[in-house]
Amino acid sequence: MIRSMTGYGKAEALFSGKKFTVEIRSLNGKTADIGFKTSQIPREYEHDLRKNLINRLQRGNIDLFIAVDQEVADLDNIFNVELIKQYYKELQAIFRDIAQEVSPSELAVSLLRLPEVREVQKKEVDIAEWQVLEQCIYQAADKLDEFRCREGEILGQDLLSHIDNIESHLVKVGELDPERIVSVRKRLEDKLAGLGEDASIDKNRVEQELIYYLEKADISEERVRLSQHCTYFRQTIVQEEYAGRKLNFIAQEMGREINTLGSKAAHAGMQQYVVMMKDELEKIKEQVLNVL
Repeated sequence: MIRSMTGYGKAEALFSGKKFTVEIRSLNGKTADIGFKTSQIPREYEHDLRKNLINRLQRGNIDLFIAVDQEVADLDNIFNVELIKQYYKELQAIFRDIAQEVSPSELAVSLLRLPEVREVQKKEVDIAEWQVLEQCIYQAADKLDEFRCREGEILGQDLLSHIDNIESHLVKVGELDPERIVSVRKRLEDKLAGLGEDASIDKNRVEQELIYYLEKADISEERVRLSQHCTYFRQTIVQEEYAGRKLNFIAQEMGREINTLGSKAAHAGMQQYVVMMKDELEKIKEQVLNVL
């Protein structure tokens, strides 16, 4: 069964008292465009992770988010000792000049508020932690794929309903075809009768042209091809998982046959069904854009 291109997946994992929350969101896209909206992925692992996600998710505009609780535990506080000593001497001199006594605790608070006294550096992610986070990412990707499958079932049912409508309208077109041929023949015969017994007209040539015109107006081949396209479209939805591009190609071929039917119709009732088929086909084309 087909999959939808849009989806959402979420997974959580724990490691050393930290909680990772991974979210992956996917929207329509012609190719695989994966964006890492996080700084938690080590640069040396980005390439392999991106490659594996593309293999799992195929295509779409995909964004990956990672939230970490207790992220402060992942940080080291490093004090700039030399700068603190310099600040301390300058502050003592200032307080002496203004003849004000300051307790050591008050001075310490003032020092910590000064710029560049404390530098926060992020710890390197160790291999064990990365393995836990990587598996959490793949679990979220699997959840996204499950979401796509559920959406794909709904999408497939909607597409099949439009195919059913096209096939129903095509049956009506076939029922009107004998009436259309009679109408076309009668109009031609009336025009020929209006020519009278003009000696300059070659009747044999006129009959040949009449037969040729009726053959060109025949829509049997278009009806057969359109019916075959509908059957192939239906089979593709049921049998293939990643069929978005193929369904789009089939829809284009269906459009060509419907347009040819419209140009040959020359019958008000048949034209009405052709318009209805075009309307159903436009709905199919819109929905196919959501198919993976």
